[in-house]
Amino acid sequence: MSTAFKIRNAEHSDATRISAIYGFHVSDGAGTFEEVAPAAEEIRRRMENVKARGLPWHVAEGKGELVGFCYASPYHARSAYKFTVQTSVYVDRSWHRRGIGVALLDSVAAACRKLGYCQIMAAVGDSRNEGALGLHARAGYRTVGHAVRVGVKFGRWMDVVYLQRSLCDAGAPPADVGPVGYLPPTDQTGP
Repeated sequence: MSTAFKIRNAEHSDATRISAIYGFHVSDGAGTFEEVAPAAEEIRRRMENVKARGLPWHVAEGKGELVGFCYASPYHARSAYKFTVQTSVYVDRSWHRRGIGVALLDSVAAACRKLGYCQIMAAVGDSRNEGALGLHARAGYRTVGHAVRVGVKFGRWMDVVYLQRSLCDAGAPPADVGPVGYLPPTDQTGP
């Protein structure tokens, strides 16, 4: 069944609805390992952080209501990762399997490509999360890694599946400068 929807840039006024959509996934799903659903004010803060970096945060509207969202965030703080972002996508449970998730991922990917990013990563919680894994596959992501038993939610160990989508020619050398608006995150550690 296909239902018409449109994609647009997120606005501050969307935070309450985004919080409700995400809240369901936090409390009932394993796609995110967050365990306490953030309030609308925290969603607004996260939106500002994404937008301050010049990255896209898009929403889908169907039948006059917000039914899903997707955004890109920096993948890692080290400057070597400046051409890579990570996406997150969530769709209202009553709007699943209508093409909204793929459309949101494609829209954010197109915006990231225009900004000069070359790779998009995604981390899907729970290797049994067939819906999210299938969604990312339909959007052109491929599985590149699998971390076993790295999280606990709902009283059980959970894996994380890492996926990647390329936005540029694999043979092209990197640009001399980073993407427009690149600001490294300050809250990450690691390789």
